[in-house]
Amino acid sequence: MSDKPIKIAAAPSTIGVLILGIIVIAANLRAPLTSVGPLASLIKDEVHLSNTLAGLITTVPLLAFALLSPLVPKLGRRYGFERMILIALIFLTVGIVVRSFSGAAGLYMGTAILGFAIAVCNVLLPSLIKRDFPGKIGSMTGVYAIAMNLCGAIASGISVPLAANAGLNWQGALGIWGILSFVSILSWLPQLRNQAKHATSTRQPTAGHHVNVWRSPLAWQVTLFMGIQSMVFYVLIAWLPEILIQLGIDASQSGWYLSIMQLAVLPFTFIVPVMAGRMSSQRSLVIITTLLLLTGTLGLRYGSSAIVLLWIIILGIGVGFAFSLSMMFFSLRTEHAHHAAELSGMAQAVGYLLAAIGPALIGYLHDATNSWNPPLFILLGASVLLFIVGMGAARNRFVSVKEVA
Repeated sequence: MSDKPIKIAAAPSTIGVLILGIIVIAANLRAPLTSVGPLASLIKDEVHLSNTLAGLITTVPLLAFALLSPLVPKLGRRYGFERMILIALIFLTVGIVVRSFSGAAGLYMGTAILGFAIAVCNVLLPSLIKRDFPGKIGSMTGVYAIAMNLCGAIASGISVPLAANAGLNWQGALGIWGILSFVSILSWLPQLRNQAKHATSTRQPTAGHHVNVWRSPLAWQVTLFMGIQSMVFYVLIAWLPEILIQLGIDASQSGWYLSIMQLAVLPFTFIVPVMAGRMSSQRSLVIITTLLLLTGTLGLRYGSSAIVLLWIIILGIGVGFAFSLSMMFFSLRTEHAHHAAELSGMAQAVGYLLAAIGPALIGYLHDATNSWNPPLFILLGASVLLFIVGMGAARNRFVSVKEVA
């Protein structure tokens, strides 16, 4: 018997409320993280932190993602996607408040809490999209990605103005995102009425259909694709301004270039999922992704600094392609929403562990060589590895029981 979900007609108003809830939740998944970096100096001065301890504020949530992500699918099966997402949103709000208004200890405790909360949503939202929008996975993934990345970019840009110009200090500039997370709780409450319906209409895989994704070669290809693109993104977020300063770009201007790179990501986080969802194999998109990342990185290393903005935009587009494909692979390479959750949990556990290690490794290489050239060569190597695993992950096949037997 097939383990695919039984389609149940839903009123347009119900679908609209669900889409709104997904958008509002997605808007919360990066803003609490990207708002920290611009405020790092203010936080260090007031809380008296070293650079290493300040860096942990960014590393802690990534480690939380890596630790909790493998467990989230089991929690989703036991308590239901809707209920688990609601619990996560409540903890997200609590974490933001604790981080902002509880001193130095609360800064790390709250960051860990909100990291665990975001991990739950990171894993379950793509699976929920596969379950509830089986015919529109590409467009809904695009909407979800646009909301997440746009709000993350906005948070980076307004953090310092909120802290300095609006008089909120760093506590208020971080704490204000608790308002958005509280709104997401309210927007998601109507979905609890659908919990019982989905418990029966979306049947969990039977014992004969259970898949151990950790033993699947295809799952590992998807996982490594997710991990490598995640590492590349967070390395660029952490070190691109410093790399540009070495190229002779003014420090303030290099910060704007980082914002431009993030903005270049946005349109492709919608376009690429739609394109990928219409293809049986996404290998052509993997090739384009690799060419963009290689061109942008080689441009920074060997190209003219007069057109450095072009290399930044090309890198941003490449990052957008890579991120969108990694999100789509969770749904495209699985046949059931629960399998998608298992694959998402595995991929994000490994992916965010690499993301946490990557910036520190690149920083160590720079300190050891006093040059940004070795780190750029590491990015070139990562782009080649992304191509290798991506060509496997993009093939038209599914993680299945037969594959891991």
